[in-house]
Amino acid sequence: MPALLRFLFPALLLLTGGAPALDLRLPTDNDALLRGDGPGYFQFVDRTFEGQVSYPWEGGQFGFWRDPRRTSGGIAYARFHEGMDVKPLRRDPQGDPLDEVRAILPGEVVHTAPPGKSNYGSYLVLRHDWGEGPFFSLYAHLRAYRVSLGQKVAAGETIALMGYTGSGIDQRRAHLHVELNVMLSRDFEAWHQQGFRTPNHHGLYNGMNLLGLDLQALYLAQARQPMLSVAAWLKQSAAQFEVTVPGSARMELLQRYPWLLSAAMAGRPPSWKIRCNAWGLPLTVTPSPVPTGGAELSWLGKSTIPMYYRTRGLVSNSGKLTVEGLRFVQLMAGM
Repeated sequence: MPALLRFLFPALLLLTGGAPALDLRLPTDNDALLRGDGPGYFQFVDRTFEGQVSYPWEGGQFGFWRDPRRTSGGIAYARFHEGMDVKPLRRDPQGDPLDEVRAILPGEVVHTAPPGKSNYGSYLVLRHDWGEGPFFSLYAHLRAYRVSLGQKVAAGETIALMGYTGSGIDQRRAHLHVELNVMLSRDFEAWHQQGFRTPNHHGLYNGMNLLGLDLQALYLAQARQPMLSVAAWLKQSAAQFEVTVPGSARMELLQRYPWLLSAAMAGRPPSWKIRCNAWGLPLTVTPSPVPTGGAELSWLGKSTIPMYYRTRGLVSNSGKLTVEGLRFVQLMAGM
């Protein structure tokens, strides 16, 4: 059986309900998210906008919430936040957080970041696989680890202590930054060496190779629908742009996440169409009979916000892939 055809069978299993229910837990004792209390859950950010200083809790949410800019289409946010910043519930007399950090899903510790080598400060990564491909949760700004590399952990098990390590974080804004991600490429190191002179201290678990799901939306969706399939939930997400890449692209994403494939095929197609949401998370991959010479933007959704801000700099305001957008597609598609 051709390798590409083998992608189809696990995809059909998932689409027909083959994935088990998630044992998804909150990462700390703070449960205000599930009670609709945003200010009680998300740590504030320091903001100065048009001369006004503020401390909005909204900046701690996942998504386009950082660095506001006024545009002709309204206020745009120049910096995308790829996780949730969970505020502490308890502090010691010196003001340091006391909250324990827990695994949001059953998994294995695959990375513990060396101190001082990341804006995330001390962070660790867990790998999870509930039948829909490997996902990776990341826990950042930690004070101390309570697990070691290779350790298997249960959902809800203590893995670390909350802190405020990393650049731009101080004691008053101590929090847990938590993400749930897909992995873009097993060939990340080669891609990194081509574009960066600085060393990669984190191997495959560098933040540039882990692309986040909207974790807060997933918590709320699962609270309403406990048997939720993450693959089905993602495929219902709103798309913002589509790129077409040559059929020769490795497309290893389909090996890890076969549910991305939207149609059966015989052999390798002339090209692939990858439909993505606003921050570039792939939602569907469709084989196409039309060849292409390289990565190109083939569809773009409408937005009143300038497209550069709407897509975290992947698409220009003139409707083309930026230099960074092209590099992102090359990593995602394996070109």
